[in-house]
Amino acid sequence: MKIDILSLFPEMFTGPLNESIVGKAIEKNIVDVDITNYRDYTQNRQHHVDDYPYGGGAGMLLQVQPLFDALDAVEEKNKDLGDVILLDPAGRKFDQTLATELSMKDHLTFICGHYEGYDERIRSRVTNEISLGDYILTGGELAAMVIIDATVRLLPGALGNNESAPGDSFSDGLLEYPQYTRPSEYRGLKVPDVLLSGNHQKIDDWRQRESLKRTFERRPDLLNKIELNDMQKKWLRDLKKYGRS
Repeated sequence: MKIDILSLFPEMFTGPLNESIVGKAIEKNIVDVDITNYRDYTQNRQHHVDDYPYGGGAGMLLQVQPLFDALDAVEEKNKDLGDVILLDPAGRKFDQTLATELSMKDHLTFICGHYEGYDERIRSRVTNEISLGDYILTGGELAAMVIIDATVRLLPGALGNNESAPGDSFSDGLLEYPQYTRPSEYRGLKVPDVLLSGNHQKIDDWRQRESLKRTFERRPDLLNKIELNDMQKKWLRDLKKYGRS
């Protein structure tokens, strides 16, 4: 996968792109990341990339010219821009489903904004608008980091264990089940007996029930977004009736 990032603060990406899973994916050539500072494409002596909005109003807007020229340069270098993603509060809310969709793309280009907003004409170059949630960040850099991290870890070979990603929370619409490691007992806190039984079918059933239970207790809104199988529906009925599955 090729990822291009257009940002006024490229140094913000130094740590996140060089550490942990993303850093290893870059080392393995699973993903190639380039960062372009679109301030380099300004055409004024002060290197301003923002200006006052026509018609008045508070705040400053990112100008269309520096971003268009930066996009042109990236497109010329790579022969295409792939999916151009604008980080914006009005965009589609980011979730695991969207991360999976993005992981299937060959090329992603992120536009990280700042100031009050964008010149509306910038959107004419955009494929997707994405938001992390209903709150405002200082700029798009942190949002881009989150999206890149969630997306890259889904690429084949990015994780040491290829079974890790499918078992993550939200991968099937539910929260992840509780997990334990050694010792089997610590300060009176014990690992559930079923996990020590060696019976893989019972372990799998327990994990599915606990995943459903945790979702019901902590994020019941997620249950409205997925199709449960017959067994899960039975477990859910028991949870609602008895408070347990």
